[in-house]
Amino acid sequence: MSLRRTIPAASALVLAAALLSPPVVTAAPVTAPAVPDIPVANVQAHLNDLQTIATNNGGNRAHGRPGYLASVNHVKAKLDAAGYQTSVQQFTSNGATGYNLIADWPGGDPNDVLMLGGHLDSVSAGPGINDNGTGSAGLLEVALTVARQSLVPTKHIRFGWWGAEELGLIGSTYYVNNLPTTERSRIKAYLNFDMIGSPNPGYFVYSASGQPSGSLLLQQTLQAAFSVPTELTSVGGRSDHAAFARAGIPVGGTFTGAEVTKTSAQAQKWGGTAGVAFDRCYHRSCDTISNVDVTALDRNSDAIAYALWTLAGSGGTPPGPRFENPADVTIPDLTTVESPITVSGVAGNAPSALAVGVDITHTYRGDLVIDLVAPDGSAYRVKTSSNDSANDIVTTYTVNASSEPANGTWKLRVQDVASADTGRINGWSLQF
Repeated sequence: MSLRRTIPAASALVLAAALLSPPVVTAAPVTAPAVPDIPVANVQAHLNDLQTIATNNGGNRAHGRPGYLASVNHVKAKLDAAGYQTSVQQFTSNGATGYNLIADWPGGDPNDVLMLGGHLDSVSAGPGINDNGTGSAGLLEVALTVARQSLVPTKHIRFGWWGAEELGLIGSTYYVNNLPTTERSRIKAYLNFDMIGSPNPGYFVYSASGQPSGSLLLQQTLQAAFSVPTELTSVGGRSDHAAFARAGIPVGGTFTGAEVTKTSAQAQKWGGTAGVAFDRCYHRSCDTISNVDVTALDRNSDAIAYALWTLAGSGGTPPGPRFENPADVTIPDLTTVESPITVSGVAGNAPSALAVGVDITHTYRGDLVIDLVAPDGSAYRVKTSSNDSANDIVTTYTVNASSEPANGTWKLRVQDVASADTGRINGWSLQF
């Protein structure tokens, strides 16, 4: 978030390898949730990547520095692999080249664009993990979830990661000002996410007061996304929504606070420490991976998804039925276990983007190899073992299973291939 100061206004079957053979679970189709839960572990993984980029590039990701371009390239590669149409827009500020990254999800009405964004740059003093790695990472994981779920929205969805925000909203202003009038008129709403994981967090939603007509709907949608009380804040011209607002585009966003101190009333409402800044490391070298409140990050990432799924609508071919097996399956050390789902009533073959939702608790997920086993015994590798020091797996894999008949018993096969760690499958699902 840029330097200008404003004060916030008031107002988340053990099948032992060869010993036991319990009955196959036949799961009934369940209704797919309208809004996905965004796994905060995935968002944290993106933040770890941004921290590593900063560490390897002089300690920051600032405009004109190598860490910023490395951040752009990193995010772009993930979006390209997920099927987004990406473009990098160059501009010049302070004698250095800057970059905006734009990503369009194919489909939707090109004359009705819902755009979401946040700035990707840091200040030169530090890695900028809360400001604004958090917003950038939350947006990235929501974008990847759109792809995993093969979302077919009514509106066209566009994401933006802005450069040189910390120098005065340079990148986003350049983007809006250089849009042809017709293209600008096609953007019907812009949502901004800047600092969504402050360590002493508040839960602020941009106020629609004084903003272009249509902003009230965005405010109300974001307020509805939270399970905790929110307050409205007048962010003014402090972040990247400002250029969109000046162009008459409805705007909204969320924010967890910067250098302003939390009041006693806010601490009573949200927890945390009164009399201390929402982010004591704002624009400092200590804005590192340890400067993030995971609960706030989780709630705000879910709020991004809620706003997108609610506002973008659903069009085109709706997703097929979803099947799940919620039974726990223990994963002993150095064993292979399977969890079955029997699918019935689905015509034809499985889709080319069969979504495999996995929820596994494990003390070292680098030990795990995961396959989706089709009814005919064909195995599709979805995860290899790797030097991955994190724990747990809560994610969705996409498998091209279009050569397989949909009906029959599918299995999730999980192998623990190295010693000293254990876990369990908490459940898994198939979205046709």
